[in-house]
Amino acid sequence: MSTQREPHADLVFRVAAQNASSNPGDLLPAVDNSWRRCLNEFNLDPTRAYEPLVVDSSLLKDLQSEHEELVEIAQAEMDSLYEQISGSGYALLLANASSVILAERVDPNLKQMFSGAGLIIGAEWSEQREGTNGIGTCATERRAITIHQSDHFRSRHVGLSCSAVPIHDPFGRIVAVLDASSVGARGSRESQMHTVALVNASARCIEKCLFLRRHRSDTVLRFHYRPEFVDLLHDGALAVAADGTIVAADMPGLRLLGAQHRGELVGRPFSDVFDANCDELMHTSQTDRRAIWELRDLVHGNRYFASFAAVTQPDLRPRITSTTAPRTIVQVPSQTAPSGMSLEDLAGEDPQMIRNLYNARRVADRPVSVLISGPTGSGKEAFAKAIHMASARAKYPFVAVNCAAIPEALIESELFGYAAGAFTGARREGMRGRIAMSSGGTLFLDEIGDMPLSLQTRLLRVLEDQEVVPLGTETSIKVDFRVISASHRNLREMMSRGEFREDLFYRLNGIALVLPPLHKRRDKEALVRRCIANESASGENAAIELGALEKLIAYDWPGNIRELRNAVRTALAICENRLIRVSDLPMEVRQFEATRTPGSVPLAGAPVSNDETHGTLELAERQALLEVIEQNHWNMTQAATQLGLSRNTLYRKLKQHQIAVGARRYEHQTASVA
Repeated sequence: MSTQREPHADLVFRVAAQNASSNPGDLLPAVDNSWRRCLNEFNLDPTRAYEPLVVDSSLLKDLQSEHEELVEIAQAEMDSLYEQISGSGYALLLANASSVILAERVDPNLKQMFSGAGLIIGAEWSEQREGTNGIGTCATERRAITIHQSDHFRSRHVGLSCSAVPIHDPFGRIVAVLDASSVGARGSRESQMHTVALVNASARCIEKCLFLRRHRSDTVLRFHYRPEFVDLLHDGALAVAADGTIVAADMPGLRLLGAQHRGELVGRPFSDVFDANCDELMHTSQTDRRAIWELRDLVHGNRYFASFAAVTQPDLRPRITSTTAPRTIVQVPSQTAPSGMSLEDLAGEDPQMIRNLYNARRVADRPVSVLISGPTGSGKEAFAKAIHMASARAKYPFVAVNCAAIPEALIESELFGYAAGAFTGARREGMRGRIAMSSGGTLFLDEIGDMPLSLQTRLLRVLEDQEVVPLGTETSIKVDFRVISASHRNLREMMSRGEFREDLFYRLNGIALVLPPLHKRRDKEALVRRCIANESASGENAAIELGALEKLIAYDWPGNIRELRNAVRTALAICENRLIRVSDLPMEVRQFEATRTPGSVPLAGAPVSNDETHGTLELAERQALLEVIEQNHWNMTQAATQLGLSRNTLYRKLKQHQIAVGARRYEHQTASVA
């Protein structure tokens, strides 16, 4: 049978038929694993001439718009890298995390050859489609890799040599792959090491630029062991919120500080990591941006040199890609909503939630009570369950009791249980009670402020003694549980009015976590996207028009995350072709007019009042653009950064509003826009 196959395919089948430990000596373990995936999981045939999958132009445009910031940064770096490898026969390719090529840099004389190999913009190079290859295997293995000639799974690709490196976002997630591919490359896999090193350096540069762009609203600490490396590619970077909380760390920063993962740094006060006063550094850096500081970390005592770039103007608007297209669609792949989200999932990218994440992780396995406060619908129960799942008690029950939802007459029996025949209407066999049911695990008391004073006394005794006495009996039951409580009410004010026991408050308030309302969260766009993905039925992908997405972000959500989830669920149920349009949103969301900060640009499709004409909106946007550009003395890079736009998008808007640049600059600085 094997003699009928061509040699490469025969090798693939022979290796896959052997044990993983008995593959040819020159075959990388990652290649071996990939071949087995292609055969056993994806059912690919190495000899079959599969047609390359190229996404349609509309979807490609949406993908490029979704990753506009990434593509803009990457293309500039790809241009620089191409100058270094020009004439060597390589094409530079940028693909998203799904292995769809979004951008390229190819010698025009070789473009037809690469096109014939399927290496074109819009082509999907995932392992599921193309078998073992640089882009797809890099995304799967989550590390830099070279797939050289016969390393490829499909016989038609054995002439290729691909060196690919993953690109991570500021939270460590792979968002793209940068690849250098050659058709008909000569030499061994080892001969490609120089190319891998160049591609890796470019990927790190792109990551650094993404980090700095994402955290332009924060203060960024750049540090290294050697002062001459500060503010260069290989230094570490930490983003610090206005209150001194570390909200993000890049990968070089983790390595320099000896941290294994971001959780060791993110959420901690700056003063817990370094022997320096954050407020003093921020204040001094505003007057001397070139200052280099000497710091020591408090864990290892290592010395670093650092720069501290203070924020000049916070970016309070949603970070969302703008476009002049009449209808821009954001694709949202569906995902199964997990039964219980992790602390990291719930924290998202909001600084206050990141602080909550850090504090919750620190006490997850300690006998410390947790009191969660926040408005109704902000996710207090979900956060409590995430703390439970992050602790050693995760394999035991998580029992939730809503003290406001249970009639006062029944709260006592629900909590403490009762013996058989304890009262009229009781179950014949009695009931254990929620406290006994939570033994070994966690008892979550939601809306604890609604618990009657008489029961607060009994609860305090149970917490102190770890014993519960069911109604109708004098026999106590030993329990071992951790209590997490929550309330949207101000318990301190209730305590001062005698409506809540002071001793119970201090017993429950071991550590206080405050969940912000949805309208104050800085990661609203990510929350909206995740909500759409989780609410998409039957695993089908959904999409949303940019105008609708902007309205969801602009709305102030008095019902918080619960209201958002219901609005998205309804919109998905009534929309056509699984595309959410503005008309599918609730009336109050459609008609809501967000408060705009001075100098901010109204987003494309932003909510306006019914009597506001299109011409007035256009005029307002034009004037806002001019104000910001003038503030930055017509420096388009600085203006684009302040506006939260790419330079390309800014220039499109200038053209749309007929704002001239260059020689006619003075005219627009002095002319009225009326």
